[in-house]
Amino acid sequence: MKNSNFIKNTFIVPHPPLIIPKIGRGQEIKIEKTIKAYDEIAKKIAELRPDTIVVTTPHSIMYSDYIHISPGKGAKGDFGEFGEPGVKFEADYDTEFVHKLSELAEQKDIPAGTLGERKKSLDHGTMIPLYFVNKHYTDYKLVRIGISGLSFIEHYNFGRCIAGAAEKLNRKVVFIASGDLSHMLKDEGPYGYTDEGPAFDKEVTEAMKSGDFMSFLTFNEEFCEAAAECGLRSFIMMAGALDGKEVYSQVLSYEGPYGVGYAVASFEVTGENEMRCFGRLYKIEEENRLNRLRENEDEYVRLARKTLERYVLHHNKIEKSDNLPAEMLNNKAGVFVSLKMNGQLRGCIGTVSAATECIADEIIQNAISAGLEDPRFNPVTKKDLNKIQYSVDVLKEAEPIESISELDIKKYGVIVKNGRRSGLLLPNLEGIDTPEEQVSIALKKAGIDPDENYNMERFEVVRHI
Repeated sequence: MKNSNFIKNTFIVPHPPLIIPKIGRGQEIKIEKTIKAYDEIAKKIAELRPDTIVVTTPHSIMYSDYIHISPGKGAKGDFGEFGEPGVKFEADYDTEFVHKLSELAEQKDIPAGTLGERKKSLDHGTMIPLYFVNKHYTDYKLVRIGISGLSFIEHYNFGRCIAGAAEKLNRKVVFIASGDLSHMLKDEGPYGYTDEGPAFDKEVTEAMKSGDFMSFLTFNEEFCEAAAECGLRSFIMMAGALDGKEVYSQVLSYEGPYGVGYAVASFEVTGENEMRCFGRLYKIEEENRLNRLRENEDEYVRLARKTLERYVLHHNKIEKSDNLPAEMLNNKAGVFVSLKMNGQLRGCIGTVSAATECIADEIIQNAISAGLEDPRFNPVTKKDLNKIQYSVDVLKEAEPIESISELDIKKYGVIVKNGRRSGLLLPNLEGIDTPEEQVSIALKKAGIDPDENYNMERFEVVRHI
């Protein structure tokens, strides 16, 4: 999709409610640089006189698999949640833009649109930028967009649709990406401290300064989760709207006095630059990475991949070869096959103990199930096949344990049981940091309340990637 210069300027901004004096009651003085930078960009927006302001916010409607665009003619909001219901906002939506954006997203097979609005009122991630903008300029219509649990690249490609809608409607658009940085910068902050917090803020602000949007796309999601960041997906949508553009990048301020990182940045479009088509570059890099993995995959992973490819393309099961390693043909074991796409889980199905004649058959059965029968995901399609990364876990025999203290999340998976109900979680998974988390998720999968009696078992796996 070709992007033109209908988006002249984009901005990254934070949304601390206490930046509003009636809420901050003097505390806002600690983020004076942020306030000054906010005023600067608000005046810039007034100079640009946009027809439409697009705001992406982490605090609007959020789904795991759908980007929500606020529907209707407009919305109201206030800061009653923060003790000041008298601070109110009202905005008219650009309904034509919303319709065109939804249409373009559908054409690009990006799950996005106006369905499923649970709460109509404006959120603080939207109202705080408008608080500053409205001091200087009010002759605009708003498009409010939430973030989702979809992958980084899907948010980036949706940003390209935003630029496409601006072009097709001949709209002069300003894009405001609302989002805080890490929430874990200080022990005395509301969320505490972790080393990943300052590290994330340093890396993301350096990427802002240089306009290095590829860095936005290639952040490790586990690292981002540990840093408790807020706005990265919002920033990535903004980056997508600037795909193929030369930009003049400035970080106007960065502060974190309350233990949460606040950055204000400006990206002014200065021309075209094919070398900054980061969506295309990301696709090439990801294809190269997966090709390297396939060149080095072992027989276990190769069998899982070829099984699913055969079934999706030809609708029949692969015949296992007699040339497979002896342990795959002669041994029995439970097996889990996991699929990832764009860095996110795409399917995972397995068996705790052997359900077939050998490990090879177990892999064949569970590879098909992971791709087509995992109820959390749509079935894998032909166009997905070259984007999938496979792993195969072969389970060793489980042993009963008496206490969580006997678990090691890197070494052992866990099985919880209560009668016929059981839940399993594999070891060494991204985002699982403690045995307590591991057991809690396994209980939830089993439908067992933590207050009920249940038994635990642990097991080791041999992981093939």
